[in-house]
Amino acid sequence: MTMTKRQQIGMGLALALVAAVAVAPAFAAPPWKLGRALRGPQPSGKVSGPVPDRPPLVPGTGTLVKNVVDDFEDDAWKWIYNHPKSSEEQDKRIRGPLAKSANGRWFEGPKRGTPDVVKRVELPAPGLEGSGHGLLIATLNAGIPGRVTYEMQQDDLIYNLGKVTGRGMSVGDSPSIVVRVYMPPFEQWEIRSGPSFGFRAGCFTHAIITGEDHPDRGLYGLQEYWPGMFVCLESSHDGKFPEDGAFIRVRSGRNGSEIRGPKIEQLGWWTLGMSFTPDGVIHYFASPGVDNLTPEDHITSQYAYAYRTELVKTFFFNVCTHDDGKTWSTPWVIDDPQVFFVKPQQLAEQPTTTR
Repeated sequence: MTMTKRQQIGMGLALALVAAVAVAPAFAAPPWKLGRALRGPQPSGKVSGPVPDRPPLVPGTGTLVKNVVDDFEDDAWKWIYNHPKSSEEQDKRIRGPLAKSANGRWFEGPKRGTPDVVKRVELPAPGLEGSGHGLLIATLNAGIPGRVTYEMQQDDLIYNLGKVTGRGMSVGDSPSIVVRVYMPPFEQWEIRSGPSFGFRAGCFTHAIITGEDHPDRGLYGLQEYWPGMFVCLESSHDGKFPEDGAFIRVRSGRNGSEIRGPKIEQLGWWTLGMSFTPDGVIHYFASPGVDNLTPEDHITSQYAYAYRTELVKTFFFNVCTHDDGKTWSTPWVIDDPQVFFVKPQQLAEQPTTTR
């Protein structure tokens, strides 16, 4: 019997997942110190007013940051597993050495650990012109190694942006991040309503530190937070939805609440982007296909958690699963993540989007 194109795509991803498992045996601490928290009156990164009424910066505008790319076309691309994975968020344990890519561009975060499969694969469907390979990320045993929680857990794949930019990128240079993500057929998704995949950034502002385990909690200093977008499934198996569907959820609004974004009307390749402007606002974009983003692809602009963003440290991806020890996450494929910036004088001249 001849397989349909959809079945062929599913079989290809499944075979790649099995092959990766056969060889496979959150967020990372920054490469620079956060600095000492300060006592006494200080200017705050908290924002009380609304988002400025001006056109959002389209991700991909400006100049491509050199050496901050990975097209996964190198035959020597390899992920170096170092199990057991780290799980600082769950049990305060960082299990080094952390997993990393052989090219030094990606690494496992100590907070939640590496996805169980990080593998260069042939694209499951035609994507960007000239691109033949992407990165498959999937996980089975999220959370604490050797334990099963039967709760949603997530693993992180983090880009080593600090290797190129040091402390990170100031929002004064209007940085933005763009990535292509393959949304597989629904029969390949983990049967579970809720978040399945995340595209996020690590950001800092000056404010009262709120982290529960931070040694300077309650003092003024650099506050870290992780805004972004999640791809969420509404599963027909739950009895709440007549058929499978998916949508994008933005994190976060001013009060930390999540914002429901567009419905994913068609599967296959999507382009996701985030941009950061000098006023501290984060702009979220998404569009089906692999074309450059446009103003029409804008979802929302927010002061995430009511913070005025000052610094973008890096970007990363989450892969989520119900941690039952036997059910794989949805297989996600990403391709060609890129970072751009706009110098202030260029912004004044209304630069065009470039690749």
